[in-house]
Amino acid sequence: MILYPAIDLKEGHCVRLVQGDMAQAVVFNDDPAAQARAFADQGFSWLHVVDLDGAFAGAPMNAAAVDAILAQVDIPVQLGGGIREMRTLEGWLEKGVARVIIGTAAVRDPAFVHEAARRHPGRIAVGIDAKDGRVAVAGWAETSSMTAEDLGRRFEDAGVSAIIYTDIARDGILKGLNIEMTVALAEAVSIPVIASGGLASIEDVHRLLEPDCAMLAGAITGRALYDGRIDPRAALFAIRAARGGGAS
Repeated sequence: MILYPAIDLKEGHCVRLVQGDMAQAVVFNDDPAAQARAFADQGFSWLHVVDLDGAFAGAPMNAAAVDAILAQVDIPVQLGGGIREMRTLEGWLEKGVARVIIGTAAVRDPAFVHEAARRHPGRIAVGIDAKDGRVAVAGWAETSSMTAEDLGRRFEDAGVSAIIYTDIARDGILKGLNIEMTVALAEAVSIPVIASGGLASIEDVHRLLEPDCAMLAGAITGRALYDGRIDPRAALFAIRAARGGGAS
């Protein structure tokens, strides 16, 4: 399991939201690149970056901040938010983003996901964000009629590298991951699933290391890291110990 520290970008700042509400953004760092460097120095092996403004606008809005992050760290970065056309996607890959996350376009234009995965094997992920069991799009501002499992199955043969599943109701409120729904999605598809939304404590990290979560590929943590509720060293040590050593 890989633990991904999250950097959510709003107006050039590193922020955290509550249940995706842009009006409830809390700024944790005015320098996202410095935050990325700090996470890398703490031992994390990946970064999860989201252009929040881009998710609403449908196009990149925090490109300068992402560029600065890429210049600061050597660890791989996965990026989502406003990536809805091939030119944008390939532009980010050329700049050094390791994996691009397609969210809204996965619902509205599934052929785009299939073509992107065909052109760039191993570098395309699908973001599935669910509200009351239904997939939300456009920065979580709109809810579709599709379930997470329905959307996941749509890409079984596409060759995507991962699904990032977020329970919007838990995102940013530190109430713990929705293990039941996340595991159900992982059981329904053959694509590796990364859990997101609500990870709040070292106990949650230990929960992810229990046998019923063994099929999960990783988890994203945000506010709990910024608030100091999770000690990075303790979390990464627990993951290394669970799999007998190695990087986390």
